Amino acid sequence: MSVFSSVPLRSTITTRLRAAGCVFAEDEARLIISTARTPVELAAMVDRRVVGLPLEHVLGWAEFRGLRISVDAGVFVPRRRTEFLAEQATALARPGAVVVDLCCGSGAVGAALLSSLDGIELHAADIEPAAVRCARRNLTGANSRVYQGDLYEPLPGTLRGRVDVLVVNAPYVPTEEIRFLPPEARDHEPLVTLDGGADGLDVQRRVAAQAAGWLVPGGSLLMETSERQALRTAAAFAAGGLTTRVAACRELDATVVIGTRPSDA
Repeated sequence: MSVFSSVPLRSTITTRLRAAGCVFAEDEARLIISTARTPVELAAMVDRRVVGLPLEHVLGWAEFRGLRISVDAGVFVPRRRTEFLAEQATALARPGAVVVDLCCGSGAVGAALLSSLDGIELHAADIEPAAVRCARRNLTGANSRVYQGDLYEPLPGTLRGRVDVLVVNAPYVPTEEIRFLPPEARDHEPLVTLDGGADGLDVQRRVAAQAAGWLVPGGSLLMETSERQALRTAAAFAAGGLTTRVAACRELDATVVIGTRPSDA
């Protein structure tokens, strides 16, 4: 429990946050107060939020499927909709499965899988050095490894043909739509984690084209996308030799395309 628990203090911070445009100012004030360890740190956190830093960067963590995920400034913030991706991957991964989390960011999806499944072998990779540092804090233990590099490039070759579940939250915002994103994302998250190219599917196509070579027969690729892009994402999966289906969650406004490598005859 924070040492800053007075009602006047909470009210003052809420007022400042609301004036700065924070829609959930009261909740944010409570989180900031509960996280700060000293008066100086509390003041600095409020100042950073007022000037527009994402709340998760101010706190240093984000909540994801009941877990507290470390998130440094400049790292992509895990979205609540991505909990649906983690849920779908958990449903497919058996205990002891080999799981790869590409474009892992802070490692939120991998952490959720580790907390839900017994004995999985988890490998995660991201191109962003800051994200990899976060992921290494969030994915600890003998059964997890985090690599830095572009998509499959840093993964050990021994994983080829051994992956049961390949889970990916690649960037899928079309380049021309980046300017319409909220300032918290547009100004404070790396462009490489947002920009999916002209139609938003550049990285998704690269992942799908190589996925079958990494999956075991019957293994699955799961990828977050948008509802309007789902059919094109599924087509990229099919072009890579996978059978596909689309799963959606209206509550979270989440869409996941799932592709399965056919079992060998």
